[in-house]
Amino acid sequence: MAHTLPPLPYASNALEPYIDAQTMDIHHGKHHQAYVNNLNAAIEKAPELASWSLDDLCRKIDTVPEAVRAAVRNNGGGHWNHSLFWTLMHAHDGAEPTGALADAIKALSGDFMKFKEQFAAAGTTRFGSGWAWLISDKAGKLSIESSPNQDNPLMSGKYAILGLDVWEHAYYLKYQNRRPDYIAAWWNVVNWGTVGERYTAR
Repeated sequence: MAHTLPPLPYASNALEPYIDAQTMDIHHGKHHQAYVNNLNAAIEKAPELASWSLDDLCRKIDTVPEAVRAAVRNNGGGHWNHSLFWTLMHAHDGAEPTGALADAIKALSGDFMKFKEQFAAAGTTRFGSGWAWLISDKAGKLSIESSPNQDNPLMSGKYAILGLDVWEHAYYLKYQNRRPDYIAAWWNVVNWGTVGERYTAR
């Protein structure tokens, strides 16, 4: 079955003023759609992959046929990353992490503000295009990482509960080259309820 573009779980203007509607329309409807289209084109060249789930394509990337591995890594990773990314945001509600997730963040960083600084640094210092991630192990211990391009933690057997897209296409229309400003604004739309659910389900 061909991979398809998931709909946004909110209107394209729902994250304003922090992320503008034009960026959301282009990011979702053009960039993410291109990853889906290119992934399907790669799988047509390796039909044995047609039955693999998106998770499997990422998790078992090292076993994907070499002829299409780079295309699957880049576009399958882009599809997976963005499919998660949309669900990790919602309209600003001022909420912060609660419960077990809040406790784990405190154990990692000391307090929530310090965590935000550390996570933002992972995104700001990622050279070129990539992602910042909050990773949970099976015991619930958290770590902060970043990855290049459209790589994701699943490709190395890890479990991400939060991810931030720091490709320029995610912010350039509104923030130009000011990636730190984009990251600072993004905190206002993080859906901590969904992040907490992912943490619980690890």
